[in-house]
Amino acid sequence: MAERTPSEVWDATAERAGELATSVAEVSKLTLRQRLIDLRWSLPAVAQTAIGAAVAWLVATEVFGHPGAFFAPMSAIIALGLTYGQRTRRALELAFGVALGIGIGDAIIIALGSGAWQLALVVALAMLGAIAVGGKGLVVTQAASSAVLVATIQVPTTFTFTRFVDALIGGTIAVLINLVVSPIDPVALVRRKADPLLVALAATLDDIADVLRRRDHDAAIDALLQARELDEAVHEFVGSVRVSVETARYAPARRRKRGEIARFAAAAPQLDILTRNSRVLARGVLRAVDVDAHVPPEAILAIEDLAVAVRALRDELLHDQAPERATQATLRAAGRTTLVLEETSNLAISVIVGQVRSMSADLLRGIGMTGEESRVAVRKAAGEVAAERLATDKAQAPPA
Repeated sequence: MAERTPSEVWDATAERAGELATSVAEVSKLTLRQRLIDLRWSLPAVAQTAIGAAVAWLVATEVFGHPGAFFAPMSAIIALGLTYGQRTRRALELAFGVALGIGIGDAIIIALGSGAWQLALVVALAMLGAIAVGGKGLVVTQAASSAVLVATIQVPTTFTFTRFVDALIGGTIAVLINLVVSPIDPVALVRRKADPLLVALAATLDDIADVLRRRDHDAAIDALLQARELDEAVHEFVGSVRVSVETARYAPARRRKRGEIARFAAAAPQLDILTRNSRVLARGVLRAVDVDAHVPPEAILAIEDLAVAVRALRDELLHDQAPERATQATLRAAGRTTLVLEETSNLAISVIVGQVRSMSADLLRGIGMTGEESRVAVRKAAGEVAAERLATDKAQAPPA
């Protein structure tokens, strides 16, 4: 290879720098846009938390006559500051954790005084008390944190239930705001979380099919990493479905949306399985590329059919469209895999075929079929495609 001149090196460097600058600019635009979207979606939660803190303080001071009711707004902030996927039940648990920590802290400090060993004892007893009543994780930590506040900042001189009651007031206000005064829109929440998941899943399946078509090892690695990155999106979607079901069940103003949420609730576990199976599929494709296995075109088309089905499922869930397109594309994918097995039986392709058929069944269950209905539909589609292929072969065969 001829050595490049300094001028050519400079031109190549400048061109690369320009590409990097353009790429950074595009990423910055996307980041800013995403931040603005996140900010818009956070505004209701911020408003709820601020109003909840103020109302809790007013109730504790004006209604119950507790001066300096620090723990009432604090408890409200802790409960309302949770993500949407952890509210209501978690708010109640945390409010109780705060109250428990305060009660134990008050009792120990008044009885034994304040100091390092008293602080250690307060924290230990608060955590053990929270665990004893069924608290876990954040509830136990919050009980300990509240006890620390009592032992170090607002050291009690006499034992009263004032601060214990303040904590319960704050938690109660938080739950009322969350379920009665200003409940979230459960349908908007699940749609917001479903959209990026389904878009990313369909794109991943397209990339996996493209890997098989191009036989590109590096692209196969990228597709596998892309499939792994779906974990966060599906986790957020499943969490949003959980809280949306809870909101539609308990918030009077949202009960009429239970039917819409039911469709997302039925799809959530199947999409969770589907994303995990996409990783297995990506690993199978990587293996097929590495061993240079013979890949019939029908296998690539079947994976592309799955991508089409995922996009159709997105339209059904987000835009209330009929599930026919998703069903047809899914059955077409399952049917094509039968033809693949007729052309080759190597292990690498068998893994791909098995995953495509498994993902087809997952999609059909996500659309609304039962497990048995989906298995029957997949078998029927496979038979129909095989029969169609046989008829085509006979028609194309030369006359005897």
